Amino acid sequence: MDVWYVSYGSNLCEDRFMCYIYGDRPPGSAQAEIGCTDKTPPQANGKIEIPYSLYFSKERSKWGIGGVAFIDHERKHQTNTIGRRYLITGEQFSEVVAQENNRSTMYIDLEQVIANGSLSIGSGWYGRVVYLGVMDGAPMFTFTNNDPKKNMKINKPATAYLSTIARGLLELGLEREEVVEYFMSKEGIRGFITNEKLKEYIIEVMKR
Repeated sequence: MDVWYVSYGSNLCEDRFMCYIYGDRPPGSAQAEIGCTDKTPPQANGKIEIPYSLYFSKERSKWGIGGVAFIDHERKHQTNTIGRRYLITGEQFSEVVAQENNRSTMYIDLEQVIANGSLSIGSGWYGRVVYLGVMDGAPMFTFTNNDPKKNMKINKPATAYLSTIARGLLELGLEREEVVEYFMSKEGIRGFITNEKLKEYIIEVMKR
């Protein structure tokens, strides 16, 4: 079964996501990904909006000191969270989720996720798989933390992580000012990072 994996964090950047398919270390990360068994690239990808609020949490990750992205559990139709959808196989999706949770393998009953709307598949940071509906005949899935936002400590993201997300947003066609405006609306950035600092991040990303 083919599925859409919908990303909203560092995997907005296509090169970063492909490290989960091919196996490689993305720039800025301290960890190389093991890759998928099937290394066929996505059949398609594109921009999408996710009806869940984006926030940043945790203290340290493979990206360094600072938080990473999650979405809350409550569906909010007026929420503007930008995602990128990748059309991959169900097996590849399971292996991507496993890598995000620092596991070598993981079985995910996608039919049960569809039936329930979401499913806890482990205790990792991204242990909750969420069903987002159907597009072009294929189901869409993403993943987040088992705990809702209200139980999580908000924290600003690691610099390398934020830069990777910025690259992804630029790839999706956003202009520099639009990226800054988008970031400033998110918990973990708003009140933690100044508008001027964000502009500096984006300028540096655009030079690469």
